[in-house]
Amino acid sequence: MTIRPLNIDPTHCFIANEWVPALSGQTLALKNPSDGTTLCDIARGNAADIDRAVAAADAALEGAWGELAAFERGRILHRIGELVLENIDELTTLESMDVGKPVKQARADVVALARYMEFYAGAVDKIHGATIPFLEGYTVYTMREPHGVTGHIIPWNYPMQIIGRSVGAALAMGNAAVLKPAEEACLTALAFAEICRQAGLPDGALNVVSGLGAEAGAALTAHPFVHHISFTGSVGVGKLIQSTSAQNAVPVTLELGGKSPQLVFDDADLDAALPFLVNAGIQNAGQTCSASSRILVQRGVYNDVVARMAKRYGELRVGPAGDDLDVGPLVSLRQKEIVEGFLARGADLNKVAVGAVAPDAPIGGAYVPPTLFADVDPNHELAQQEIFGPVQVVIPFDTEEDAVKIANGTDFGLVASIWSKDGARQMRLAKRLRAGQVFINNYGAGGGVELPFGGVGLSGHGREKGFEALYGFSTLKTVAAHHG
Repeated sequence: MTIRPLNIDPTHCFIANEWVPALSGQTLALKNPSDGTTLCDIARGNAADIDRAVAAADAALEGAWGELAAFERGRILHRIGELVLENIDELTTLESMDVGKPVKQARADVVALARYMEFYAGAVDKIHGATIPFLEGYTVYTMREPHGVTGHIIPWNYPMQIIGRSVGAALAMGNAAVLKPAEEACLTALAFAEICRQAGLPDGALNVVSGLGAEAGAALTAHPFVHHISFTGSVGVGKLIQSTSAQNAVPVTLELGGKSPQLVFDDADLDAALPFLVNAGIQNAGQTCSASSRILVQRGVYNDVVARMAKRYGELRVGPAGDDLDVGPLVSLRQKEIVEGFLARGADLNKVAVGAVAPDAPIGGAYVPPTLFADVDPNHELAQQEIFGPVQVVIPFDTEEDAVKIANGTDFGLVASIWSKDGARQMRLAKRLRAGQVFINNYGAGGGVELPFGGVGLSGHGREKGFEALYGFSTLKTVAAHHG
């Protein structure tokens, strides 16, 4: 499969602005989640290919990339954003096929990638140091410098968006990046690399090695010349990466799972809330770390909210990505098995609504109909564990204190939302909810490129997006000059 007009071959890795086969000569089959067929083969990179990529990144830091002024980096990033939009149709098709997203959702991801590049292009020369009052005869100041070679391991659910917020921020700060995309969905990562080359990004500033996590990913996290790791993915793999990186005393940004609640109070505007209550749970077939999989509703409006959500669930349609319905397939048959296992273990719960899979959906596709449960015990597995599928549970509560206890009653802490017209309640709960982001009378804020994103507990640590990401992809140096 040759991707045109970007003209890349996914059986190759991208190292030092060149398309090169994996040194082993091996490839992996990339499956289409809509029908189970093989889309194409991708390179099966391993530790030897990671070595080449890290060496290319290190050379870039010592060469043309490392010599660029900040505003010159910004111009390249801006051009990358322009080329992303110029190739929006192709990138949309690739992401939709590869991940299984409805076309409109994939297109929104392309726009988000361009927006990340625009944001970081404008921010590169606005990260300043500070002067510090000190002893007489001293001038002390701080400055931010790149870590050096940064490693990026991204998941299959939002390849373009996570490239933007991770790789975009790293490049903005002058790091040289080695990217290992998920083996289930890596086509837009490879296409992005070609766009960077066409935009004039110097050799080695970005390198992409596809392959298995246990091979290429493990080699990247353990590499002695990688100076920072950014990982988005599962809790288990995140713990393993942090343990491995600790052997080299390398800092790690972990963006892991979530079990994010929306709290709906009696005084909420239900007409405004309903689209957010449902869409935040079923977008990308629920395969979103910040998906709102728990809906907590005060008893005064509980029955009304359940009825409204059930009606919307009954209208949802599931089918192939190209059909651009409400929900597409899960990324793989393996993910389908995982989600169906959760549903089987929740068979005794009050299932109030199920969406419909299109009758002409291919038999080999990874389809799971969106499912809504009501009256769920907050301690039940479906209310505690990240399902990563189109499944939501609705939980009643009585008082504000109850709502906080239930909302904070999981090991995760990524996103939360408050639906209430009471301004004092909004402020109280925003402080008390255990989450990296809290939204009031909305959820997600349109993607929020500018808004720091990350979690607490098993949702990880470190922050992506906004200026906080730039601080994370840099190290602070203090200079103390004694001049008498």
